[in-house]
Amino acid sequence: MTERSGRREFLAGLGAGLLAVSGKPVRGEPFARRRSPAVPEWTYSIFSKHLQWLDYPELGVAVSQLGFDGVDLTVRPSGHVLPGRVRTDLPRAVSAVGESGVRVPTITTAITRPEGAGTREILETASGLGVPYYRLGYYRYPEDEDISKTLTEIRSDLGGLADLNRRFEICGDYQNHAGASHFGAALWDLRQALEGLPRRWLGCQFDIRHAAVEGGLAWPTNFRALADRIHTVVVKDFRWKETSEGWRVENCPLGEGMVPIRPFLALLLKSGFAGPISLHCEYSLGGAERGSRRLTMDRDRVLESIGKDLATLKRLVREAMASVG
Repeated sequence: MTERSGRREFLAGLGAGLLAVSGKPVRGEPFARRRSPAVPEWTYSIFSKHLQWLDYPELGVAVSQLGFDGVDLTVRPSGHVLPGRVRTDLPRAVSAVGESGVRVPTITTAITRPEGAGTREILETASGLGVPYYRLGYYRYPEDEDISKTLTEIRSDLGGLADLNRRFEICGDYQNHAGASHFGAALWDLRQALEGLPRRWLGCQFDIRHAAVEGGLAWPTNFRALADRIHTVVVKDFRWKETSEGWRVENCPLGEGMVPIRPFLALLLKSGFAGPISLHCEYSLGGAERGSRRLTMDRDRVLESIGKDLATLKRLVREAMASVG
């Protein structure tokens, strides 16, 4: 059996397997008709890093049948769409997933500089396809450089990107990411760098997992500090694990860790957030968690795990709504 025929058989049997996970028919209705009136006007996307072992049509089928509304599509080195092929491949990807009724509200890029290689091509192409948001790449604090100098340089880059975003009519969001050298991990620095820049074109992709790792009990304050800048959101979970080398962060399925997801969702509801929510599955999934194109786990199990995380997220949203009243 060839790899291509194997994929066809896999997708042909996908509907029955996903029906057991999601309870939805294989040919799901459009989101606007299947949304419960009790659910807020949020849309749920899957980070396509976890599905880079699927081509564009297969991606659309799998995402639709899992019950997602959209794809947070990787448009970066080693991503679903390579930056050098963005003019040809991004339209193909958006069209292919669209045939399954799935949208692309967000793309994830490595863009950090307005004059960076491929920056203009990516923004112009995405905007022309109706993609409203993109995630920037990461900035870091060099150990041998004064922090204030680094912040000045980052703010200059962000200002240039805000101008480009306005020109191409697409909004850029910076994801707060945990890590000793990551700009934005502390969140106050991201707020400071965004100060005075146009909110319409530049903001934050708030990642509650990373905010909880770095913020501990202060994450609600950090959320409030950036609330008017948050256009998109990332949801995932972790727990602390004691190892022979000390305590380490261990990623886990949604709802099984330490991330205060329900309180976070309640704050999100109160804030009036109306953007897309991107689900990340960073725990062990046979390489899918790292963006591998070759899995060491059965593909049905990978999809089942992702589907369970989505079901957990939607349950937590309902519980958060009940707590808000």
